Amino acid sequence: MSSTTPDARSVILGPVVSEKSYSLTESGKYTFRVHPDAHKTQVRQAIEEIFGVDVVEVRMVNVPSKPKRRGVHRGTRPGGKKAVVQVAAGQSIPIFEGVA
Repeated sequence: MSSTTPDARSVILGPVVSEKSYSLTESGKYTFRVHPDAHKTQVRQAIEEIFGVDVVEVRMVNVPSKPKRRGVHRGTRPGGKKAVVQVAAGQSIPIFEGVA
């Protein structure tokens, strides 16, 4: 990802599917996996461009990689970066609707 204005689809990698992320959708907060070099402003602009909503707040989380073992084989689960995005009251992101 270059330092100039990146494509919105290269900033947002995908939604986070978990119980906690779906419980946050009731309060207008949505969780996405984002590019490791992305910052809050890029995430806000990408969400507004892709979904056509007004973003109120963006919180970023660096997820560390986790060591895993299966028998004698060792490895790590990939880490990454997540963004929790709060949209304006009365708005929603349709990709999360009707799943929970």
